[in-house]
Amino acid sequence: MQDEATDKRKTLVLTGASRGIGHATVKRFSREGWRVITCSRQPFAEDCPWPAGPEDHIKVDLADPEDVGFAISEIRRRLEANGSCLHALVNNAAISPKGDGGARLDSIRTPMHMWRDVFQVNFFAPIMLARGLQKELGAAKGSIVNVTSIVGSRVHPFAGTAYATSKAALASLTREMAADFGPSGIRVNAIAPGEIDTAILSPGTEKIVENIPLRRLGKPAEVADIIFFLTSDQASYVTGSEIHINGGQHV
Repeated sequence: MQDEATDKRKTLVLTGASRGIGHATVKRFSREGWRVITCSRQPFAEDCPWPAGPEDHIKVDLADPEDVGFAISEIRRRLEANGSCLHALVNNAAISPKGDGGARLDSIRTPMHMWRDVFQVNFFAPIMLARGLQKELGAAKGSIVNVTSIVGSRVHPFAGTAYATSKAALASLTREMAADFGPSGIRVNAIAPGEIDTAILSPGTEKIVENIPLRRLGKPAEVADIIFFLTSDQASYVTGSEIHINGGQHV
């Protein structure tokens, strides 16, 4: 029997929560009454209006495998308040290094150390977190959402090769994870955003928008809505899918 003091809220662990899609996701889930445990390279900002404060924030460098291991232990400790249940893991954090002046780094010019850092953050950290939290996810029959990208399936004028290939690998990993985690009752899906109106957009994006069928950028809140849907009971028989959120750009 669970202790009477157990927090009855559903719980979400989210990486890359400080801006853009991640920040919108924090707001979406908190509005629905979830406990949101955020993970970021940055410490909790004291001027942030997020009511949970530092007790629901974990500072972690996803580029450091040892730090990821520490974060998993800390997450598990904090989940004890929720009966050691985790209802959703959203792997949103990613890095996309640029060359001088914001230039795109192609497969010839990308230094190997950058490839390693990008794949550690964008690809290895998601599976490390999922494996480390499998017991807690299984206890809640929870779900995992991996944030991939439209650039995982086509050459993009701004996104570099290391970023693009890491997202393609994460899409493939999502299918493998759906097969492997499914017997534990854990669903695994991905979302592939296109041009979303965030601070990381590159100059020249307005030219891409001209060829998007809906003729506009996506909003972070629109992406957060789909993430929430995939973690909800409305998507209880959806696993191994990658949902495109790009205004028809992929067609």
